[in-house]
Amino acid sequence: MSRVNASDPVPPPEPAAMRRHYRAEGITPDALAADPMTQFARWFHDAARAEEQGALYEPNAMVVATADAEGRPSTRTVLLKAYDDRGFVFFTNYESRKARDLTAQPYVSLLFPWHPMARQVIVTGSALRTGRDETAAYFRTRPHGSQLGAWASPQSTVIGSRAELDTAYAELERRYPEGEQVPVPPHWGGFRVVPQSVEFWQGRENRLHDRLRYVREPGSDGWRLERLAP
Repeated sequence: MSRVNASDPVPPPEPAAMRRHYRAEGITPDALAADPMTQFARWFHDAARAEEQGALYEPNAMVVATADAEGRPSTRTVLLKAYDDRGFVFFTNYESRKARDLTAQPYVSLLFPWHPMARQVIVTGSALRTGRDETAAYFRTRPHGSQLGAWASPQSTVIGSRAELDTAYAELERRYPEGEQVPVPPHWGGFRVVPQSVEFWQGRENRLHDRLRYVREPGSDGWRLERLAP
């Protein structure tokens, strides 16, 4: 029989053996709002309250999936900064990979992974750039350091070292000290994702999850609600 030394690394668990049993309570069509943005506001409120209680981290974090002109996909986590009847808004460098993807191919998917609540929201739609006034209004609300960071980082491009990034930031910090207004970068702004479908996913026992999806009716502002098999 082989011996295991205390210093030997512990092997990670097998993914197939990792299971969590979800809640018994589900969601029903008659309990949902008439439109997806109202329903999203309800669930987002629940997620924000869970964050206040220490049960969830950054409920506005969402996975943004895009594809380039050749159809090659990419994903990243971005922070939702606003939502209303028009859609979901986030901000980025317009020269970043996701922005280049959305310029070539505006179709996008968003995923809000609220795992501690056994909930997810999946959005599909098209991305449109926000106006410069809306971008500037949001930029003024960012912390001073984040405003400088928008200038310092050539997002998604290869850089030589961390020192290169820190040097660029330090130079900007000297040029625009705390209290001095930082101009909005011309290469930086927002995208509004106009939803075509919004799915609300609630984990259930035995992997028989509830999946209720709003789909925009063609040629109207109305929505159709449908249930998907898990």
